Amino acid sequence: MLTETHQIEKIYFTIGEVADMFDVNTSLIRFWEKEFPQLQPRKNARGNRVYTKKDLELFRKIHHLVKERGYTLEGAKQAFKQSGNAHQKSIVVERLMRIKAELLTIQSRL
Repeated sequence: MLTETHQIEKIYFTIGEVADMFDVNTSLIRFWEKEFPQLQPRKNARGNRVYTKKDLELFRKIHHLVKERGYTLEGAKQAFKQSGNAHQKSIVVERLMRIKAELLTIQSRL
């Protein structure tokens, strides 16, 4: 018997469970999978979609933009592109800052 401190954490969720979590139809989930290439759940041996926590987070972002903020699908796609670009820029800036610090260290040793 499992106690509260020993609960099993679920790794995969079915399309029905995702639909229930967000109070949407399964057809909407399948439609958004076609519209947003980032949302590509794995399929199990039986060919059923299985969603990870990463998939759920992505679906939550899409749901928030479209259903709560009122974005069109094109607007939501643009928001994803912009957030992706901003993330890539921050990674590049972080790397450049590390390189600069390393070069300054080398310069001070010369």
